[in-house]
Amino acid sequence: MHMPDPNLPPNPPPNPPGTRCLYCGGIYPLGADRCPQCQAPTHHRPRARLRQFRWFVALLALLCLILILWLPR
Repeated sequence: MHMPDPNLPPNPPPNPPGTRCLYCGGIYPLGADRCPQCQAPTHHRPRARLRQFRWFVALLALLCLILILWLPR
């Protein structure tokens, strides 16, 4: 039977609130613009930009549909 090592804590500490960097593997706090270890930009993008992009694509598709139906064939 395997006995646990008495020098180790009984439970591992919880993960710190943060995100793992894709480049260096370090953990940086949530909401940071750059990784503090390697200064790489974060890979999380704000939701507002994604929402704005979706509206742009939807309006562009609607404009194309209107032009397809309106222009002579």
